[in-house]
Amino acid sequence: MESVASAVQRLADLASAPHISRLSAAFEKAGEELALVGGPVRDAFIGRALNDLDFATSARPDRILEIIEPIADTHWDIGREFGTIGARIAGHTVEITTYRTDAYDGASRKPVVEFGDTLEGDLVRRDFTINAIALRLPSQVLVDPSGGLDDLLASRIVTPASAEQSFGDDPLRMLRAARFTSQLGFTVADDTQRAMTALAPSIDIVSVERISDELSKLLLTPSPRAGLELLVATGLAAIVLPELPALRLEIDEHHHHKDVYEHSLTVLDQAIELKAERDHPSPDLVLRMAALLHDIGKPSTKRIESGGVVTFHHHDVVGAKLAGRRLKALRFDKQFIGDVSRLIELHLRFFGYTDAAWTDSAVRRYARDAGPLLDRLHILVRADVTTRNRRKADRLSFAYDDLEERIRALSEEEELAAIRPDLDGEAIMRILGIGPSRDVGEAYRYLLEVRLDEGPLDAAIAEERLRAWWAARA
Repeated sequence: MESVASAVQRLADLASAPHISRLSAAFEKAGEELALVGGPVRDAFIGRALNDLDFATSARPDRILEIIEPIADTHWDIGREFGTIGARIAGHTVEITTYRTDAYDGASRKPVVEFGDTLEGDLVRRDFTINAIALRLPSQVLVDPSGGLDDLLASRIVTPASAEQSFGDDPLRMLRAARFTSQLGFTVADDTQRAMTALAPSIDIVSVERISDELSKLLLTPSPRAGLELLVATGLAAIVLPELPALRLEIDEHHHHKDVYEHSLTVLDQAIELKAERDHPSPDLVLRMAALLHDIGKPSTKRIESGGVVTFHHHDVVGAKLAGRRLKALRFDKQFIGDVSRLIELHLRFFGYTDAAWTDSAVRRYARDAGPLLDRLHILVRADVTTRNRRKADRLSFAYDDLEERIRALSEEEELAAIRPDLDGEAIMRILGIGPSRDVGEAYRYLLEVRLDEGPLDAAIAEERLRAWWAARA
């Protein structure tokens, strides 16, 4: 957290920047109010970069265009019905919105937009007090009608109006509260959290696309665990991502299996750390989603065997299918769904490596089946080791080190990610004297298995093997 004096200086420096000075001077000359609002003001007090500059003004949309046209490199209509105009001034992008006083009907999260007359009225309609602070320009006077500065200093998330009214107006704000706990490291106030629990069912009026967008933003924060735990505690996860709270399996009195819910959150934590250690600083949503959901097949595959042993046979395959269904329902794109599901399906395969020595063929198959997801699979499998038994953890780590080294060595001999049979479809048809048919596909798959088992073959040897296979098949 920045000191107040330091934060004020950062804001003063920002307000003095040439593009903002030109903008504020133009509005002052036109007799209209202008203020920097929301995220940039908040971020000045918590030491974050001051990006995505948003301004509020007393001017109506048409008037905004009149004022900025002489000073803007270009401008565009983001949503005139909502009062928002975008512009590029001296190479910097800004958004300017007319003061608003939104009204909600309770059946939809889309407000009936009404333009307001005061900055204070505009601020108190916002989601949280920490986002309801503004800097008037060019006078550089802070405006904080809801005590947001105190909440910033206390790292507290509170709504400007009552939480019941705020979340009743716009239920998506409940998911935003969870995201801010992870994004900023803040804590949701007790009464705010109680309102989230009471109003959780109202999230159903929010569009699926907005929900999935907020879940994605939450998962991409530096530490998603806090926000996910809040979603589970308030019952919101049971509605938007029910597979997550379902992981809280009842632990038997003899502790024959670990807490799958806590394990999954730990795997997510460790996947984030491992990716950073491997010089991949940007957050990876595919990897994070796969880490969070990798064990969602366990509740439906749980069995108690003789002696009280708990098993989850085939939970990887079941989990991949469940993840695909959930992500499709959340309307993620096809590529994303396929990648997450494939990682979940493959995440257990390595554990057979420690039971018996893998042949080069098995190593090739592992790399081929992962394809472009191989680096992510490496991270996910390593992150999946959460045992407190140091000897067991070291044994698994050393085994995976060995597997990665073997993949690297084989990759130097051949490109594993693009393994193909030694003969293509046209060669198969020419050699066998057949046309396009199912037989060509079967021959192709046979040669691919030969390639995986034995590595690259000379074309003549590959042809000999193909003819032998065809004769035996006939």
